[in-house]
Amino acid sequence: MKKIIAGVVALVAAACLFVSCGGKKGGQIKVGIINNPPSESGYRAANVKDMETVFSAEKGYKVSTFYSLKNDEQLNAASQFITEGVDYILLSAAATDGWDAVLKNAKKAGIKVFLFDRMINTSEDLYEAAVVSDMSNQGTTAVNWLKAQNLKEYNVIHIQGAMGSDAQIGRTAALDKEFAAGTMKKIVQQTATWDEAEAKKIVEAVINSGEKFNVIYAENDGMAKGAVAALDEAGITHGVGKDVIVMGFDCNKWALRELKAGNWNYDGQCSPFQAEVIERMIKSGNVPSKKVISEEKGFDATKITDGDIEIYGLGD
Repeated sequence: MKKIIAGVVALVAAACLFVSCGGKKGGQIKVGIINNPPSESGYRAANVKDMETVFSAEKGYKVSTFYSLKNDEQLNAASQFITEGVDYILLSAAATDGWDAVLKNAKKAGIKVFLFDRMINTSEDLYEAAVVSDMSNQGTTAVNWLKAQNLKEYNVIHIQGAMGSDAQIGRTAALDKEFAAGTMKKIVQQTATWDEAEAKKIVEAVINSGEKFNVIYAENDGMAKGAVAALDEAGITHGVGKDVIVMGFDCNKWALRELKAGNWNYDGQCSPFQAEVIERMIKSGNVPSKKVISEEKGFDATKITDGDIEIYGLGD
């Protein structure tokens, strides 16, 4: 009798363990997170921290992470996560193309995929939902602000992010329309792959060429910072009422302080906080929309407040 009772107790305990945390072995939900490295930018550091905070061991998740700016490396990592049998893959893709085969394999394996931060070019049935910024709207908002400055001429140094990424495509598109229409002149359009030092080199080369420019449109704050360093070394003034308009994206606190000081002119918001939205969908099993757009706006140096910096600024 004692043996029978002990056996029943063991079976009940095992059943309870299985039912807890969504019926996953060991009571944990296995999640593979694929993202760009936190060193990419202040935005990315905040994004990585948000994901790791929400999907933590303390909350019942067994998390594997992989960080790379290279799409092929991310694809290999996704394949490895499928082999390991994760329950969910959370993906911020380095590039928009090339994901069909891997996502089809994930679907066959019963693994649910959530996109975050960036869209990719693939069929909607290959992922559960995308929690993203509207990168095209970010670019349109920034360019509309620039046009509203009513400059006599627009001679633009355009510093792009990693080519083929959703952020680069969206932030580039609106400016390309102006170049094509002839309303703005493209002095240079070159990628710095989100890197501050590379952006500085691009601006230095233009300065050394003697070509005239009055706008720097940098697709993230770090590259804008590098561009400003080149201007400072050359003794070129920048910011409100100065020789060169400086524009960035992401809204790091240090960048917004540059705005308020009048050293920069514009910064476009890009929210890095998608983890809680994804977790709610995972826990509830309810996906209210295939695409969830983060609310974002742009900030003007002449209007930004300390309150804006505290509420919307990333980092310290």
